[in-house]
Amino acid sequence: MVASGVAARRAVLLVANAASPYSRGLRVARSLRAAGWDVEIAAVDDGRHPALEDDAGVRVRRYRPRGLWARWRTDTATSARAGLPGRLSRWAAVAVKLLAWPVHVRAWWAALDAELPPADLYHAFGILTIPVALRLAARARSQGFAGRVVYDVIDVILESNNVAGVPRPALAVWKWRERRWVRQADLVVTVNDPIAEHLEREWRLARRPVVLLNCQPRWSVPVPRPDLIREATGIPPERRIVLFLGRLGRERGLDAAAEAVLRLHDAALVLLGFGAWEDRLRARDADPRYAGHHYTLPPVHPDAVPAWTSSADASVIAVPANSLNQRLSTPNKFWESITAGTPVVVGCDLVVMREITERERLGAVADPASVDDLAAALRSILEAPDEERATMRERCLEVSGTKYSWEVAVVPYLAALGRLEV
Repeated sequence: MVASGVAARRAVLLVANAASPYSRGLRVARSLRAAGWDVEIAAVDDGRHPALEDDAGVRVRRYRPRGLWARWRTDTATSARAGLPGRLSRWAAVAVKLLAWPVHVRAWWAALDAELPPADLYHAFGILTIPVALRLAARARSQGFAGRVVYDVIDVILESNNVAGVPRPALAVWKWRERRWVRQADLVVTVNDPIAEHLEREWRLARRPVVLLNCQPRWSVPVPRPDLIREATGIPPERRIVLFLGRLGRERGLDAAAEAVLRLHDAALVLLGFGAWEDRLRARDADPRYAGHHYTLPPVHPDAVPAWTSSADASVIAVPANSLNQRLSTPNKFWESITAGTPVVVGCDLVVMREITERERLGAVADPASVDDLAAALRSILEAPDEERATMRERCLEVSGTKYSWEVAVVPYLAALGRLEV
């Protein structure tokens, strides 16, 4: 804690969404607060959440986009093209979006420029926050603050499906700009070792990025084990539950998982999350073919996720690995599953999760493009003898408690901050 009469060092965590909530940001914020920092999560005011919120002691402030770029907050930006002939307006919009990338967050940057008080530390979550973090830090240093910048590479976004339609020359410029930002940052952090190795090679870094795994805080399973999913859905006790956590949308393997569950003896797929496919998936809940075997539930706070996840018999991560970013990913849902003692089925080309799952014997591996293979992998967990399933749950809990807990993962990050002399 900070000595009496001494101002706490101020940390700002920049999140380019509403942070409602953002679990990685919350974990970092809580760890910094426990280390004596005054912490603010600076997020985007999307008009649907409070401008100021307290999340178990962490201050979340949402800044309303403002200024010239406010009309570009969405990808369509039709108002920005008003007054131009149709074809010209379309080309003008494309040109602006390519040249001024990332254009849709610049109005939020303007709000931060105008309203965010200076800080000693700026932790930038992802590529949409690092440019403004560098600018804010430079101004903070001129005002007597330490103004250090941590670039948290939460995904390899310029090697992902998000940029599949971007022209190669534009993508090359974006990658060049990211390398410039990286060289200005005081510390680079990322989510696992393979991505750290990739970034070290790609950016020719003098120092390897610090790895801050997306692990969850240690969690003890209550006795009796929670049964929240059945309580919310009415799934009968004899029916096995397969859980999908996270964003609901394309390229998540949701169609294949739904079909695979129908091929099991008696199981239901439960989707716990939010996203563009919510309406589509809720319609599937009521489809007679899936009724009783497909449920879509709203997301829950990160602190509640372990109890909900432990209510499932298995979780599924059937993402097709059709980009480098996906192949190397280790998303929250993977760590949330093992923290709750819930075995996982992961796609065979998700190389990092597959290696951990196979080495630690935490579940099964399947080809997400094959419904039959996915069903067989789920069956190997759900229809295993009770003793074998209990042993698999115990392995998940042991591994998450010893090797893969937030309490272990955050140590290198805090040590690296100490070396920055913030």
